[in-house]
Amino acid sequence: MNIASVIVDVPAKQTDRAFDYKIPSHLKGVIFPGMRVVVPFGPRKIQGFVTGLKEESDFQQLKSILEPMDLNPVLNQELLNLGEWLTEKTLCYKISAFQAMLPAALKARYEKKLVMAENANHKLLPEKVCALFQNADEITWDDAVKGGALPLLQKEATNGNIDIIYQVKERVKKKKVKQVFAAAPPKELADYLQNLPGNATKQKEVLEYFLQEEGPVDQKELFSLLGITSSTLKGLLQKGLLGQKDVEIYRNPFGDREFERTEPLSLTDGQRKAIIPILDSIEDSRHETFLLYGVTGSGKTEVYLQSIQRVLEDGKEAIVLVPEISLTPQMVKRFKGRFGDQVAVMHSGLSAGEKYDEWRKVQRKEVKVVVGARSAIFAPFENLGIIIIDEEHETSYKQEENPRYHARDVAIKRAENHKCPVVLGSATPSLESFARAQKGVYHLLTLENRMNNQALPAVDIIDMREELREGNRSMFSRKLLEKIKDRLVKKEQIVLFLNKRGHSSFVMCRDCGYVINCPHCDISLTYHRYNQQMKCHYCGYEASVPNACPECESEHIRYFGTGTQKVEEELAKILPEAKVIRMDVDTTSRKGAHEKLLDQFQEGHADILLGTQMIAKGLDFPNITLVGVLSADTMLHLPDFRSSEKTFQLLTQVSGRAGRHELEGEVIIQTYTPEHYSIELAGEQDYDKFYDREMMVRKIHRYPPFFYISLVTVSHEELMKAVSVTEKITQYIQSKLSAESIVLGPVASPIPRINNRYRYQCLIKYKREPELGQTLKKILDNYQQEISSGGLTVSIDLNPYILM
Repeated sequence: MNIASVIVDVPAKQTDRAFDYKIPSHLKGVIFPGMRVVVPFGPRKIQGFVTGLKEESDFQQLKSILEPMDLNPVLNQELLNLGEWLTEKTLCYKISAFQAMLPAALKARYEKKLVMAENANHKLLPEKVCALFQNADEITWDDAVKGGALPLLQKEATNGNIDIIYQVKERVKKKKVKQVFAAAPPKELADYLQNLPGNATKQKEVLEYFLQEEGPVDQKELFSLLGITSSTLKGLLQKGLLGQKDVEIYRNPFGDREFERTEPLSLTDGQRKAIIPILDSIEDSRHETFLLYGVTGSGKTEVYLQSIQRVLEDGKEAIVLVPEISLTPQMVKRFKGRFGDQVAVMHSGLSAGEKYDEWRKVQRKEVKVVVGARSAIFAPFENLGIIIIDEEHETSYKQEENPRYHARDVAIKRAENHKCPVVLGSATPSLESFARAQKGVYHLLTLENRMNNQALPAVDIIDMREELREGNRSMFSRKLLEKIKDRLVKKEQIVLFLNKRGHSSFVMCRDCGYVINCPHCDISLTYHRYNQQMKCHYCGYEASVPNACPECESEHIRYFGTGTQKVEEELAKILPEAKVIRMDVDTTSRKGAHEKLLDQFQEGHADILLGTQMIAKGLDFPNITLVGVLSADTMLHLPDFRSSEKTFQLLTQVSGRAGRHELEGEVIIQTYTPEHYSIELAGEQDYDKFYDREMMVRKIHRYPPFFYISLVTVSHEELMKAVSVTEKITQYIQSKLSAESIVLGPVASPIPRINNRYRYQCLIKYKREPELGQTLKKILDNYQQEISSGGLTVSIDLNPYILM
């Protein structure tokens, strides 16, 4: 093939198509689809992705590819096709779709080197290759290109004799350790030892060590073992008795952890009933989407583990998605315990280097299972046998910037290609998924009972308005306080949950009611107690709390709202004997802190675990018998049609942390709106009733799952410009849609200004509009000029989860 089609790294309308490049003669047989290449584009050299090869082009004067950036493709054919599909589905540029599938290390700027692989067989290598590596352990990519040895090197890379290293400008290198080995035969070492003078005791120890031990040893280990320094080694290295080499090791995020191996548990009747259809679909290599709906603590994870076991026995691979960071420490234990080193883990808590290493393990087929957050859905497996999405209702599975994909849609698309099942698991499925299961689009599997037939915890709903009327002004109702004291006496553990979404601490004047807002955004500043600063969570503006009100100069200016720190201080006042672990953004921002805190709690170093969102899910500790929700209704008042659903899901999930083992659990929910159905029904833990009630509301107001929705958001520094563009877009969309679709807008966004840019939006509700994608794409194309000059932004979300 003489010509490569390349998608170049310029995210713009004009360049969102493949460009033809000539493959120069020295690169023939070296370039393959899915590789990254460097190509000339205008005056610059840029990166591109090869999407296909062909014999001829419609264009006469073609530029040539300058050089490949990979020896093996980084995207396989399936992922290339998936990129095309993502482009259509989310209206993003092809280049953005391809980059979303790769670890950050491969998107940065780079220099590349070639090294001999660990296990390379030097005798079988061509002379030319040996000559290149004669005086050096590694050669630069440029030297290889200049020496014309690329095709040879490529062949050796395929045979596993040569490795390529991307030295990325952000320096994601492969991690190395120095090893020392005996370079001379044992007889020579022994002779030298005999002739050493009596005072060279350290050198003697080193030689005796290498006469007894065969293989190489880490230099660090040798130093600590024999108590020597590098000067001792220096003489022996110079005389050629010992040698030194750098050896690559993977950065292992769990390096200091031993995972106890676990055996499959025997399944309950419910679990067996649920797993049979999944195993059948694996058996028949048939694509099917299952919704595994099981109450909290019903043993969904065991069903996942045994389904994966089956897939691995067939020699296939598995992807397991879990919501961001919250589930990983315990989840990782479960998967690594069952499948050991066959598991790679990908989530945002890892450094760029660790992520790159985990991705490479998948690419080199060294692992069979990936456990990770949203982006792990793009793991480059070639023989998938199952995809599992745990807590499928979580909104973090939707990406909020381009490409705006939902991991569930990508999972179903990949599973169709691989003819394998997708399992969506949740105790509180999203309404869309449950509705699809009711209609038979998904296959519904139900786990009605907890593992050991424990009852779900008893739930009490406390009306905080009553507490106020009766003179209790603290943030703890009398009943909750009484129960906490009771648990402290019994030495049982307690989880206190603070629902912070949509409810932050702000600074307000008690005399005139003035609230301090961000000067660049129309939203109040959030008060951070640990550094006494106010911060805007949208544009990053920071300020100190004023001593007097800027409006009326009163000194009665203070913050309102309940933060975790404030709760912690209150607890210390009322219950000085209780030991509290606090988990929030501030205490878990350091790497590994999340896990450390949970381990301390598990080992019983604290009585109370106090936290926000991150403690609501997936935790499973035998000694928790009381869960207190301090503020249940903060999310209900957000401008979001899913707010009732999110409140119900969160309360049910949190309640599910109590009484999961032998001891019985109890839950107390404090609220100012106890009559709201999402809170009442979370108290009864009755998903089916909630589903019926919420579906009625959605039908009346024409929201998903009855209607699809799409959101167009326009922003500009001038208010009138934002309004007029949104008006034009709204009119254009209306002219193109059928009568039963509804277009709401133009209207100011719920947060009308962020970073000095005014925001307007229009919301489209529709049932069947096959042309809508084209219409919206035309709008983006039409405003392309103004968008690229930086003044205007038009963003389109075909399935929005955040309407702010």
